[in-house]
This record gives sequence, C-alpha cells and structure tokens, in this order.
Amino acid sequence: MTTNSVSEGLDEKTIDRDPIKQFQTWLNDAFESGLPLPEAMTLATATADGKPAARMVLLKQVDHDGFVFYTNYNSAKARQLDANPYAALVFYWAKLDRQVRVEGSVSRTSRDESREYFATRPRESQIGAWASEQSEEIESRAVLEQRAAELEKQYGDGEIDCPEHWGGYRLKPERIEFWKSRIGRLHDRILYQRKGDVWTITRLAP
Repeated sequence: MTTNSVSEGLDEKTIDRDPIKQFQTWLNDAFESGLPLPEAMTLATATADGKPAARMVLLKQVDHDGFVFYTNYNSAKARQLDANPYAALVFYWAKLDRQVRVEGSVSRTSRDESREYFATRPRESQIGAWASEQSEEIESRAVLEQRAAELEKQYGDGEIDCPEHWGGYRLKPERIEFWKSRIGRLHDRILYQRKGDVWTITRLAP
C-alpha cells in the first residue's frame, strides 16, 4: 500500500488500489491534523420524485461493508432514504486541501448493530434520542427540554434502551472520488468505480 503525505498530490499509479484503505489513511490524517470533527460529512438524499436535500452528519464506522451513520428513523432524511435508497457523502478537510465524494446504495443496519452503538453513546445523547421527534414541528425549545427532564427522571440511573425509531444506515459505495487541491487549480481527481467485486481507477480532469 502506498500512502500520500499531506503535501503530495495524487497519482493513479501509486494510490492504494483499495479505496477504503485510501479513505482510512486520509481520515487518519485528518484526525492527526487536529481538525475539529474530521468525521463530519455532508449527506445528500432525495425524495422518491427527485427533490434533493443535504445536511451534516457524523461518520461512525467505515469498512469494506460501507459507511455507517445513525439517525431517527422518523426523520426527513430517513423517510427519503427509505423511499429512495441511494445517497451521496462529501468529506472536506480544508486544512489538508482534500475532499472525498462517495455515492452508493443505502440500507438500514441490523437492529443488533444499532443497539450496540446506542449503548456507547453519552447518556445525554441517549435521552435526546427519546426526547426529540426529529424533523417534527415543536412549540418551543422549552417543550423539548421539559421532555428531556421528564425522561431523565423516568430512567434515573437505569439503563436506557435503544428506541425502535432510532438506528443506523450503511452506504455501500459504488463510486469514490478523491480530490486534492493543486497549484493553478489543476487539481488531482482520482475516481474509483466498483465493477462487481473489483474497483477500477481513473483520473478525471479538474
């Protein structure tokens, strides 16, 4: 495997042949650079009739099975993903002059995976998952805070179960593009495309 330093460009002849390994290298570089929330990514979805929407979410896991994030299954993005199970992700690390774009099909994680991850969340986030009817209108912030306080009292020091309406999605990538800024806007763009179980690698004009 060949890795690229922060200062280097991208060469399709020496880049890692495995895009997941290349992504993990870049993500590790972003963490080591001290950037805040390097795991933050734009998630772009669309309704069944093609109306797009985008928002920031946090990557919680990445491996050869795909990119995983968690949300409320009653939220707007979840409804869009269930109706149109394709999405795009964008990671941008300005300090490193790097961007990664990912496109692919999306499916829900298993219930066991969702419960396992939920158990690792801070208690305040666990309460929040129960308190917030995500994407629904509420009268005021006071209503939300009151609901959270009631739940804290209800659960006390007891274990908080993962709500049935909360869990993960996994995006299985079909295209992954790595972008590196270069002088004169002659940027490097290396595209991986999945062909069955094999990834092809091509260079795109900037």
